[in-house]
Amino acid sequence: MQNVSIGDIYEIYIDNMAHEGQGVGRLDGIAVFVKGALQGEKVLAKIDEKHKNYLNAHVEKILEPSEKRIVPKCQYADKCGGCTLQHLTYSGQLEFKKHVVGESLKRIGKIDIVVFDTIGMADPLHYRDKAEYPLSIKNGKIEGGFYASKSHEVVGIDSCMIQSSVSVNAMKTVVEWANDYKITVYDKKTGKGFLRHVITKVGFATKEVMVIIVANSRDIPHKKELVSRLKGKIENLKSVVLNVNRSNGKQVMGNENIVIYGDDYITDFIGDKKFEISPLSFFQVNPVQTKVLYEKALEYADLKGDEIVFDVYCGIGTISIFFAKHARKVYGIEVIPDAVEDARQNAAINGVNNAEFIAGKAEDIMIELCNKGLKPDVIVFDPPRKGLDKDVVEASIKMNPEKIIYVSCNPTTLARDLRIFEDNGYRTKKVQPVDMFPYTYHVECVVLMSRNI
Repeated sequence: MQNVSIGDIYEIYIDNMAHEGQGVGRLDGIAVFVKGALQGEKVLAKIDEKHKNYLNAHVEKILEPSEKRIVPKCQYADKCGGCTLQHLTYSGQLEFKKHVVGESLKRIGKIDIVVFDTIGMADPLHYRDKAEYPLSIKNGKIEGGFYASKSHEVVGIDSCMIQSSVSVNAMKTVVEWANDYKITVYDKKTGKGFLRHVITKVGFATKEVMVIIVANSRDIPHKKELVSRLKGKIENLKSVVLNVNRSNGKQVMGNENIVIYGDDYITDFIGDKKFEISPLSFFQVNPVQTKVLYEKALEYADLKGDEIVFDVYCGIGTISIFFAKHARKVYGIEVIPDAVEDARQNAAINGVNNAEFIAGKAEDIMIELCNKGLKPDVIVFDPPRKGLDKDVVEASIKMNPEKIIYVSCNPTTLARDLRIFEDNGYRTKKVQPVDMFPYTYHVECVVLMSRNI
């Protein structure tokens, strides 16, 4: 590898795919991760980065294309960092995601199990109900869009194949207002400037729209004009919120929300369950596939009606409410107090009276409940990408539930956590990938584990 330099171009055969969608080939025995390449292709690859044990590159020319290669639908495909698999057929994307899950379980978890085929969407376009648009200034004008791959350079957009059209229109309306009234954009280097992000939330079933202006101050200039424009351009506008974020870190939103028009929430449905969604609420971004995901989790739990269920990392109570009518009692555990309040409200809206929601660290609440004699028959996990905290795993193993349902958005941390459970008396029984994020490399999974009796 000593003779390889950045900028060099090599002919490489791609024999595998990495978990973030790059093609993988070899150069003198060294792994080369080639952005834009697909398995089975021969390409000319240009070296971008040298590391101790591998190289990063991108496609300069495709010499022998894969039969699964297609022309991307989006005009921003080569710039925006969002949809990195647009050059792969949708059936190929589903196969890739199944492969990623299986390889992670084998390589990291040392678990050899048949992974079911990924459940895809009949229509994998315009599926997202939430968008976060960063803002930048180019040629003296504000524009909104998405970050380029692995950078904070904003790619300005006028359309998006995975967002709803109303979401993009809302962002463009805010940008138009900002340009007309000379609103400043926040600069991380100086800490000055007003606008930081535009965030949209759209109820797919209800059509209700929330627009969130993330800003560096509580004082919003030309507020009436902004609201007037949004009301004129966005049908079913239910809420406009100013979110105050004065931090200079990577955090997109602050903790303070000021309603400047309408309500402080919108509503949407997952199946026949209704949910109120506030500015800081976590709600799955693909409501169509969320229903598929939760129904699969419920199927794996196979509740008979007399079980106690712990829903750990319960958020605003979506899984708890899905499970409640099939169990004796559900305990939802969540560290964010506002989310717990939302969960209680959502339970009331849906007439669920056998779900109790508790705010606190999961491992502490689990042990408190156990000390009160409440032993779960089933534990459901739906953690963030970092997976389960070590203390949560240990507390779960002590409780020895009959079944564990793990809903994961990260195959790597899923495999790590499953290995620990496998080493402590559980066996992985079923693994079902669900495509919540078409055209991206992300994949959601539902896993059933049961005690190895």
